[in-house]
Amino acid sequence: MTKLSVNINKVATLRNARGGNNPDVLQAAVDCEKFGAQGITVHPRPDERHIRYQDVRDISPRITTEFNIEGNPIDRFVALVLEVKPTQVTLVPDADNQLTSNHGWDTLANRTFLTDVIGRFREAGIRTSVFVDAVPEMVEGAKTCGADRVELYTEPYASGYALCREEALKPFVEAAKVAREAGLGLNAGHDLSLVNLNYFHRNIPWLDEVSIGHALICDAIYMGLHSTIQAYLECLK
Repeated sequence: MTKLSVNINKVATLRNARGGNNPDVLQAAVDCEKFGAQGITVHPRPDERHIRYQDVRDISPRITTEFNIEGNPIDRFVALVLEVKPTQVTLVPDADNQLTSNHGWDTLANRTFLTDVIGRFREAGIRTSVFVDAVPEMVEGAKTCGADRVELYTEPYASGYALCREEALKPFVEAAKVAREAGLGLNAGHDLSLVNLNYFHRNIPWLDEVSIGHALICDAIYMGLHSTIQAYLECLK
């Protein structure tokens, strides 16, 4: 079964737009689990423009399913992860001022750095996933660095879906097969939605987890959070 991890960054973005605590990010995490999500994802950035480091500390003891912390492993981020000890940490090569994730790691050029960071998390008993483009060499490189999983950056699939979904999917199937052959767990995320998720899942049914935030929270504005999470879970059946 492929798990649905809900990224609640956009809930924090809305809260931060006005200050205060409305909407309540912690309550949103608890409610996502109550409504069926099998995991919660947060992606704190250095400027804390949405999820704050304190949010991460507050959420961790309140959820009972998987907790996934994404981010660029700068010193402050590494310290936070080692403090909180989530189920999973996902390493993403974001620049400080980057609007959103837009590429995966070059796991060959960054082999020494990633091997060191992954080793620290492994010693702490934290499953580590590396965010990569759908390129076999990058998947294999993640394995060499000691990763437990890779997360495929799916924006190219999502953007090409309407034009030709078969062609858009091809590199992801290839990369997913390489991950399976290498013994890596497989996650996917970025711009997956109710439009394109089911086709992706049907063709790569050995996916361990999808992490979805922006599209899901946008859908929840119209459908409600409970109904939206159920709709995404239907896509994964």
